Amino acid sequence: MSLERRPVFPFTAIVGQEDMKLALLLNVIDPRIGGVLIMGDRGTGKSTTIRALADLLPQIEVVKGDPFNSHPQQRDLMSDQLWERLQAGESVERTWMQVPMVDLPLGATEDRVCGTLDIERALSQGVKAFEPGLLAKANRGILYVDEVNLLDDHLVDVLLDSAASGWNTVEREGISIRHPARFVLVGSGNPEEGELRPQLLDRFGMFVQIETVRDAALRVRIVEERSQFDADPKGFLAKYADSQQRLSERIEKAQHLLPAVTVDPDLRLKISGVCAALEVDGLRGDIVTNRAAKALAALEGRSEVTLADIRRVISLCLRHRLRKDPLETIDSGYKVEKAFSEVFQVSLDSAA
Repeated sequence: MSLERRPVFPFTAIVGQEDMKLALLLNVIDPRIGGVLIMGDRGTGKSTTIRALADLLPQIEVVKGDPFNSHPQQRDLMSDQLWERLQAGESVERTWMQVPMVDLPLGATEDRVCGTLDIERALSQGVKAFEPGLLAKANRGILYVDEVNLLDDHLVDVLLDSAASGWNTVEREGISIRHPARFVLVGSGNPEEGELRPQLLDRFGMFVQIETVRDAALRVRIVEERSQFDADPKGFLAKYADSQQRLSERIEKAQHLLPAVTVDPDLRLKISGVCAALEVDGLRGDIVTNRAAKALAALEGRSEVTLADIRRVISLCLRHRLRKDPLETIDSGYKVEKAFSEVFQVSLDSAA
């Protein structure tokens, strides 16, 4: 018997939460943006949206049976073991798979996340017996951490380091093994249960604050859409099949166009001017804003970043990096918009 895939609510059917959807799309176009942290009330569609995105993405080519979802040709997306096999002239079988979506449970240990080495077998047989962890399964996909603000800080550090470097290294008793770990890190949480430390906040590329929809008509529409999906998943998916396909193709085209997208030097200078005016520590804010603006231009099918692109993404890239009083919450975006309007010399109303 062939098992049917569990139906997933379509991404294009999700009502509202435009900032969250945009941040997720930009990160799958350019994973180097550094992931996205989504904070908001319970029941606002965070998990639904993230799972919908993974289901939407184009399939990826992998080496059949490889535990790291290695790419059959790109060196930085394959394991060292596979590279050695290819260098020795061995041929490998290729296949296609859905982009992996891995959930990291709150109670996960470091071994479960990073993988484990069988020291006894390594010492007795001289082989590096490695049991892959969640980072291996998430390679070239999405790693989702719900309630990330409740996760142990050490594990958050491990995830962010792997997401930034693209590699996971496991060392035990002088034995070391590494594998590619390129994934889009998505964290979500409820701010009422605590916030991340500023040092960890800064490591996430983008930040989205979402709220419960207050408009009654919009709430009714959301409930109706969900009820239709639950009653007839196949019929509901068929209704959105065309829009899903169009968006999937846009993402694929944007991924190919991205290397050709450029940012005018004057715009780059002004982006850094905004970061300086806001006293943003380090250069991550500058780098992420440039990357996010380029990803947005690619999504729109353009090879040059515009002022409108920067305006659309700059608050998402900078608001969580601002210095603040310990008793304050993360800025709503007003400070970033104000600095943007001053540096780029546009009115605050048009910048909002």
